[in-house]
Amino acid sequence: MKRMLTGLKPSGELTLGSLIGSINQMVKYQDEYECYLFVPDLHAITVSQDAEVLAQRIRRTLALYLACGIDPYKNVIYLQSENLYHTNLSWILECNTYMGEASRMTQFKDKSFRGENVSVGLFTYPILMASDILLYDADYVPVGIDQKQHVELARNLAIRFNNKYGNTFVVPEPIIPKIGAKIMDLQNPTKKMSKSSDNYKGTILLLDSEKDIRKKIASAITDSDSKIYYDEVNKPGISNLLTIYSALSEKSIEEVEEHFKDYNYGNFKREVADLIVLKLSAIQKKYEEIINSNLIDEVLEKGKIKTIEIASQKYEEVKLKVGLHR
Repeated sequence: MKRMLTGLKPSGELTLGSLIGSINQMVKYQDEYECYLFVPDLHAITVSQDAEVLAQRIRRTLALYLACGIDPYKNVIYLQSENLYHTNLSWILECNTYMGEASRMTQFKDKSFRGENVSVGLFTYPILMASDILLYDADYVPVGIDQKQHVELARNLAIRFNNKYGNTFVVPEPIIPKIGAKIMDLQNPTKKMSKSSDNYKGTILLLDSEKDIRKKIASAITDSDSKIYYDEVNKPGISNLLTIYSALSEKSIEEVEEHFKDYNYGNFKREVADLIVLKLSAIQKKYEEIINSNLIDEVLEKGKIKTIEIASQKYEEVKLKVGLHR
């Protein structure tokens, strides 16, 4: 069975975009692949974090994974920071990465361009991400469109290392979902819905109340036209709501367009909100059960033991090949 690996950074609360773009895909994939699902908490500290808030968010993230349908018996679930081999391998990969490659990574470029005081960690974290992937010989990595370049970096580093030191790493392939790969901000539909967004009204959180969900959808930016159809360029707001409905209903964009063709914008938004509330209320009920149980710790302990065993073997192989031995 082919191996798949993915993770969601606990740098903010999980959103509807996280559910559609990543978590739902993992629920489908867990019956087809040997799945490794981790919380990349080390990536979260590339920007300043409140320590107590981060620790709480890690547990909420894991509880939400499970509440959304991630099966702890079909997935190896673990915390990145509990396995030191991630950072050990990352250093060796950094020494095989060119400055130009690291400088081209989107987040570093964007934040540097805006004049933000970025950390060295933000510059090098895509290499740590490559380490996360290559340690486990992952065949596939499901990612959003904006993360594809990070898998490309992992591929380049794997190929370079294999050519230099002999066959060592599996060269991973990115998998990008066809529907819902990129859910956009409700107030700025040309920008991705982000869990670290400053615009509260533009983002639906998985733990939002029904009242907040309905209010956010009702105030979602659309356009002055009265027609409901998919057109990302001319109708980005309507297209985003259609994408959300399509993904949650598991219907094609064409089917959804046909369903809503005679609706006005108000009725359209109400029905989109109804579906979101239905889906998220079920998740929130399961979440409350999980967060107040011992399941999270049991799952993490099992994942920690298994992944340290696998990662240690790969790291020792790499270390030997680059000459780090007595």
